[in-house]
Amino acid sequence: MAEIVNVHAAKTHLSALLERVERGEEVVIARNGRPVARLVSEKAVERRPGRFKGMCEIPDAAFFEPLSAEDSALWEGRSSNDLLRGTTP
Repeated sequence: MAEIVNVHAAKTHLSALLERVERGEEVVIARNGRPVARLVSEKAVERRPGRFKGMCEIPDAAFFEPLSAEDSALWEGRSSNDLLRGTTP
């Protein structure tokens, strides 16, 4: 869990806080007890293309088919009776 540090302490001990962040810790800076900012290591936000490969399923072709008129009406918040009457909300 991140340690919460008030603004005054963060200004006074910034170098020490940065050393802790470099070691992988997370520090939250608060003003009047309310979190305002989060210090995290730049290394912790490393981007690696393809790191989620194989972690999700690709939907079948039916997923990409257009909705039927009835399903479309329901999606838009209209009832099937509105569809039969040809009215829109």
